[in-house]
Amino acid sequence: MKRRHLIIFAKSPRLGRVKRRLAADIGAVEALRFYRHNLASTVRKLGYDPRWQCWLFVDRGLGRWPEAIRRRFQVRKDLGARMENALRTLPSGAVVLIGSDIPCVSPNDIWKAFTGLRKSGVIFGPAEDGGFWLVGLANRRTAPGLFRNVRWSTESTLADCIGNLDQIPLFVSTKSDVDNGSAFFRWRDEVSV
Repeated sequence: MKRRHLIIFAKSPRLGRVKRRLAADIGAVEALRFYRHNLASTVRKLGYDPRWQCWLFVDRGLGRWPEAIRRRFQVRKDLGARMENALRTLPSGAVVLIGSDIPCVSPNDIWKAFTGLRKSGVIFGPAEDGGFWLVGLANRRTAPGLFRNVRWSTESTLADCIGNLDQIPLFVSTKSDVDNGSAFFRWRDEVSV
């Protein structure tokens, strides 16, 4: 069994259920198209790397995925509780969790996070909007209460998580997630060049 685990968090790609803030700016159909494209791209880029075991943590409605990717269901309603459960229920070893809205994430980014976990118990990939695109733990017992009282989807999200720690985390590169129209159009312009 591999000692490193990558979790990709995903929702069922259905119209009106994903990327709601983005949909408010660009429309639900285009937001769904982006989500499907980026989720498939993320799984393709990261799901088969031999340096880690990839897990797709999905809501109950997600359809077919490659058999080689292990799947588990997200449990609980609050985002923090769902992430906490995912990080703590896998076999022992370092674990890194990412979402499915960071188009530029690469295997090298994930490897840097795992490498950082050799030096620190907690690692984050900050997002430009004050949240984070990646969180990693050196082991399941690290950082209890990490997601307690976090103001999700605000510029304070990462700061709230850091405030829950009794140790200094490490950081990998800051990235832009695609949560609104301006980020979407920047991404679209970059990929069409």
